[in-house]
Amino acid sequence: MSFYEVVRFALRGLSANKLRSALTMLGILIGVAAVILLVAVGNGSAQAISERIEALGTNTITVMSTGRGGSTSTALTTTISDALVDPQLAPDVASVSPVVSASATLTYEGTDHDVNQFVGTTPSWFASSNTPVGTGAGFTADDEAQGRRVVVLGQTVVDELFPGTDPIDKQVTVGGALFTVVGVLAQKSSTGFQDSNDTAIAPLSAVRQVLTGYGALNSILVEAKSPGQVNAVQSQVATILNQRLEVAAGATAPYRIQNASQLLATQTETADTFTTLLGAVAAISLLVGGIGITNIMLVTVTERTREIGIRKALGAPRRVILTQFLIEATLLSVLGGALGVAAALIGSSFEIVGVKPVIVPSSVGLALGVSIAIGLFFGGLPASRAARLRPIDALRYE
Repeated sequence: MSFYEVVRFALRGLSANKLRSALTMLGILIGVAAVILLVAVGNGSAQAISERIEALGTNTITVMSTGRGGSTSTALTTTISDALVDPQLAPDVASVSPVVSASATLTYEGTDHDVNQFVGTTPSWFASSNTPVGTGAGFTADDEAQGRRVVVLGQTVVDELFPGTDPIDKQVTVGGALFTVVGVLAQKSSTGFQDSNDTAIAPLSAVRQVLTGYGALNSILVEAKSPGQVNAVQSQVATILNQRLEVAAGATAPYRIQNASQLLATQTETADTFTTLLGAVAAISLLVGGIGITNIMLVTVTERTREIGIRKALGAPRRVILTQFLIEATLLSVLGGALGVAAALIGSSFEIVGVKPVIVPSSVGLALGVSIAIGLFFGGLPASRAARLRPIDALRYE
């Protein structure tokens, strides 16, 4: 009997009980789709977080106060921020941007919008944080020096307060004060957990006067002259901070320096582990589908015992019977796997738990390969059982 005839008999065997075959394929379909989609969710989440970290600029470091240490004052101040711009002690520093932030409610013509990040900073922040202005203009050093109440809005804020209207030169009320809109930030991608465009940026002096007061800074953003000098800048900044904050040797520093490039590397490793874990969890459903194949094929062999006996009595060799049932099991896996890939591709066009899945081609190939292997492995026992049946016993079976 040719291979073509064996496949034809296998297809006929599967079509004899369409509902049973469909339910078996459904198990494989769910398993394959789960593997591909969960890996895609992990990859999509990792990609979104990487984009956010890269958006901060991989040539920047962020200094934040921890409130601990052996200094007389652990607060980050504008005096300390100014000290980081030192050609002798910090020759690799390109710019320094002091930052304060607070939540605020913006109001325009009776419409309110709550912003979690109303940021006060200096003009250098736009370039160092990789946050360009899309329309209009950013504020200037003179605006900062004079404490002018001007603001640059994120796209989400514009959509909420100025639907269908040009916001430039309009005035919004913040903390009881009027701020004039001078620009709109270029739109950024978001992780799904936080909207990067739901923000507002204004001069440091104006924000401190209206919202935060003249206390400590929230953070200081330091830009290196090139990505390759970030580690050198981190060391230079730490030296200056230790001097300014009077940190004793061996004492715990009252600040934390966040290196964007190191954070990106750490995040990448964590994301890879997370994605692998998701794939492993989803693979369990493939294993369950394989057990389902074994059960269904054992039932099929039992139901077709007399057919097997007749074929053996007519001279069908053992390998033909073995091959036929192996092919039936593999076809169930292949068809279920192909449908699972299709379902995963369709599912990836939707957001899942706030994350846009990003299909990994290798996961598609791996899931299909594993589904085929499952068909061969879990179909092996029923196929072997069918091939071992003695013709006389099979013909007597009721």
